[in-house]
Amino acid sequence: MIVIFGRVSGAHLNPVVSAVSIWERRLSLHQGSVYMLAQFTGAFAGVAVAHAMFGLPVLQISAHMRPTYGEGLGEVIATFGLVLVILLALRFRAEAIPVAVAAFITSAYWFTSSTSFANPAVTLARSMTDTFAGISPRSVPLFILGQSFGAIAATLLARWLLQEKAIAPPKPHDP
Repeated sequence: MIVIFGRVSGAHLNPVVSAVSIWERRLSLHQGSVYMLAQFTGAFAGVAVAHAMFGLPVLQISAHMRPTYGEGLGEVIATFGLVLVILLALRFRAEAIPVAVAAFITSAYWFTSSTSFANPAVTLARSMTDTFAGISPRSVPLFILGQSFGAIAATLLARWLLQEKAIAPPKPHDP
């Protein structure tokens, strides 16, 4: 999807990434808001379609609690890594973003306690499925807080890493 939608919208599929793009002034507030509306709408539509495909009730509320601080920390790490991968790849190898994001998210599924939601739209939509993939609405705030913190931390680190270093003028030689 990143390859396909990259040329259309910059492949904005994640509200956290869109928020960072607004913060970094790569997107206007209006454009980012429209993307976020589409992201949340698409996530909820995806859950409804998945339920319909598998013969489940279209409207559900998840009972799957994910309440631990360890899972919240997993979302900090997952989102931090995702945003950092995007920001650094954007600077050095933009054409590699689809592969870099796919590789990171796949690996983060395995190395984070939360299984790497790393996307508030996905988190909220998954609260609407009472399958193994769901998350109780009571657990959602912890995940979204972790995602927000991870995105902010990654953006600040990327700014620090990518800042132009002022080169001090050479010192004159002593006589």
